[in-house]
Order: sequence, then structure tokens, then C-alpha cells
Amino acid sequence: MSHVLSPVRGSPPPRRRGDRVRTTVRGLGELLLTAGLVVLLFVFYEAYVTDWTSAQKQRQATAKLDDTWRNGRGLVDRPVKGAGMAKMYVPAFGPDFMFTVLEGTDQDVLAVGPGHYPGTASPGQLGNFGVAGHRVGKGSPFNSLDLLSSCDAIVIETADHWYVYRVLPLQGESDGWAAGKGTQPQCRGVAPLPGRYANVVGKTIVLPNQVDVIAPVPGQPGRAPVNRLITLTTCNPQFSARERLIVHGVLVTSYRKADGQRPVELTAGA
Repeated sequence: MSHVLSPVRGSPPPRRRGDRVRTTVRGLGELLLTAGLVVLLFVFYEAYVTDWTSAQKQRQATAKLDDTWRNGRGLVDRPVKGAGMAKMYVPAFGPDFMFTVLEGTDQDVLAVGPGHYPGTASPGQLGNFGVAGHRVGKGSPFNSLDLLSSCDAIVIETADHWYVYRVLPLQGESDGWAAGKGTQPQCRGVAPLPGRYANVVGKTIVLPNQVDVIAPVPGQPGRAPVNRLITLTTCNPQFSARERLIVHGVLVTSYRKADGQRPVELTAGA
């Protein structure tokens, strides 16, 4: 038994209200900091990690499409989900912008590259060639879609043709088009569309359920087409699926690859 006296310990002093507030604020701050780190990690993963993995898959899809074309199968094979069916070039985004377009718009397909909406026209055909693509992450093929201007070229390469589409006049550009921007060399073949296409403009934002933008006549399902269009769709704004950014273009010219002519439109600014 110890004979050393021990100090008598009383009850701890009651916590003050200010202490409780500081503890609550500190806990909330730590929670917000943790949540912020999680968001940053998610953004990093979406914007960089998925870009890297998608780039690998895109290279493989392009190599497979090139092999298909070299062996003459691209002219007879029907589109297969997930298989490459064309290549897309947008000179305004730089000389290195090229993506293989795959058949289908499922998430596993779009993780590889832009996807062709099944049931829409094929490149160069009468109707509406519809293509969807991610804006952030997974290759981000349509990250800069909002920067396109009227008359910018969208070049599609198939096994036997080059098809050159150009963005239609934007909202508010129709008045005075013929005497204004329509006189510029790159706008040859581009003009506000008449009749059933009167409401189709080069760039617009719609809700996700407005799927009629990829109809043969955009906005008018069931109407017979008389033009050859391309429609690109992506999420809007960035990091959100609240809306869809839509770009419409019209076919202005085509080249037979057998003639050996590479489109001059592949030059930025042409």
C-alpha cells in the first residue's frame, strides 16, 4: 500500500457555449475540407485519368479501322456497335484534332470516342448524321464545341470519301447573311436553310430529353429530309449533364478518295 498522498480530482469544469461552437465549426470545416478533396480527386480522375485510358482505346480503334479500310471491308460491312465507322476532323481545333467515330452512343462506346447515333444518317447521306461525344474526360472530343463559329469545317473521312460539312449560321446571323459573313470564302455553300429547316441554326442549347435535334429534319420528327446535315451533341455546361450543347452543320462538298485529293478544308482557316 502506498502512503503517498494523491491529489483529490474534482469534476471537470463545464464546457462553455463558445467552446461548443468552436468545436462544431472545426468539425464542419474538416468535413468541408474532406468533401473538397474528394471533389478535386473526382475532377482529376474525370479530366485526366479517363483521358489517358480513353486515348489508348481510341488509338486501338483507329488502328482497327485503318486495317479494315486497307483490307477493303469498310465498304461492305454493316456498322457494328463499338466499331469504328468514320474519322472526324475539326481544323478549327488544330491540325492534330482527329477522332475515330464509333457506332453507338452507350457509355462504354463514348469512353473510346465520339459515337454515331444509331438510326441517323451515315456520312454524306440525305438526312442527319448524328454524333455524340464527351466534353470533359474520356478523351474530351467535344470539349471546345462551344467555340465553333458559323462556317467552321467538320470533315468526315470514310472508307471511300471525304465529306466536308460546315456549321450553319448562328442565332441572329441570318439577317444580312448574303451581304455579310456569307460573302467570306469559307462560307461558300453555307446559308440559312429555308422551309422546314428555317429554325435550324448552327449552335443551340436544349434539354436532355429534346432528342428531336437528331431527327432527319432537326426539331421535326417524321418530316422527310431534303438536306444533308451533321449534328454534334455534348453535355452543357462543363462538368454537368443539365443541358445539351448542339451544333448543326450542312454538307457543302465531298471528295472521292480514289481521286487522291485530300480536302483543302483540313487546313485551319480554310
